[in-house]
Amino acid sequence: MPLHREHTAYPPKTYQRETIVFQSTELIVEGPVPPDQLERLKFHEGLVAFRPPAEQKKALVGIAELPEGRIIIARANDTVVGYVTFHHPDPLERWADIPHPRIIELGAIEVAPPYRGAGLGKKMLAIAFRDPAMEEFLVFTTEYYWHWDLEGTKLSVWEYRKLMERMMGSAGLVWMATDDPEISAHPANCLMVRIGRHVDQETIEVFDRLRFRHRYMY
Repeated sequence: MPLHREHTAYPPKTYQRETIVFQSTELIVEGPVPPDQLERLKFHEGLVAFRPPAEQKKALVGIAELPEGRIIIARANDTVVGYVTFHHPDPLERWADIPHPRIIELGAIEVAPPYRGAGLGKKMLAIAFRDPAMEEFLVFTTEYYWHWDLEGTKLSVWEYRKLMERMMGSAGLVWMATDDPEISAHPANCLMVRIGRHVDQETIEVFDRLRFRHRYMY
């Protein structure tokens, strides 16, 4: 399926910022953050969900350098205490089988433990989708229970699932069915999607083909 010409250029990234106060500490929520700014910041020692903080910082700088890459952060002075990433899906995943410039993944969202009561997850998502350009994208996220901090939060799998649904739902992401075997591996796993107001039917059809590889089996 050929792409429309307007799909080949990425919309501009429009910086957004908001300040909140949590336990007498001023936190700045902002983004998309350019790579040179990320390079100058420190990463909180509690940001270890995916890799050590220094390695995660390097990964986020790389994402920020991508034409479609978007990094939203929460910081206390010059220390990043939370972040959200947006980028094209990993080439090794089924979601990249039909590359499309208007389909991007909400790849990771993390908040350092001391700041988890500040509502930073919802706030970072709100800042991300405040950029008008996000209405040009179909954004999806894959939620796997084995990535969740069940031990640190003392939540059950289903309590954490509800937490993620509420947080993602605050930004307009909704549950969608899929035959992806990794998501089907556990009933708490799920696919959530936000279709921007300016996403065309062609893009939606491409994503539907990614969601259901084995439709012929049913």
